Amino acid sequence: MTSTRLINLGDAEELVELLGRNREFLAPWEPVRGPEFFTLDGQRAVITRMLAELERGVTVPHVIAAGDRLVGRVTLSNIVRGPFQSCIIGYWVSADANGQGHATAAVSRMAQIAFGELGLHRIEAGTLRHNTGSQRVLERNGFKRIGVAPAYLSVAGRWQDHVL
Repeated sequence: MTSTRLINLGDAEELVELLGRNREFLAPWEPVRGPEFFTLDGQRAVITRMLAELERGVTVPHVIAAGDRLVGRVTLSNIVRGPFQSCIIGYWVSADANGQGHATAAVSRMAQIAFGELGLHRIEAGTLRHNTGSQRVLERNGFKRIGVAPAYLSVAGRWQDHVL
């Protein structure tokens, strides 16, 4: 059973272990991370920052769980109010939990939060052109492809095109 919940400082230790095991697996899909990111202090700092952004209403950071173990993270970020009422969703799932529907379920839950509790109008997502697995997750959740953004985000150390 997949669930999501707000991240908390108590998740830092498990996230350090999870990120450590998945460092190579996630590297082609993520921005380059310094070594401090993979430490307990680094994860505590990330979580503290995200919780401060939650308080400001610009981020909703969740962890993804399969039963009682964490398998990834999913976050609504860059929440913009006013006439835009939009956000961006990002997520990752560990290698050993990949392909089991966890990302699809987590994106579905976050869409419920975005459109329900938050009253947003749009959720945007970007995937690397060759990340067909993530594109399928989004399609299963009703996302529509709107185009390609050239050199959209620095991933794995270089600016790469993203399907939006």
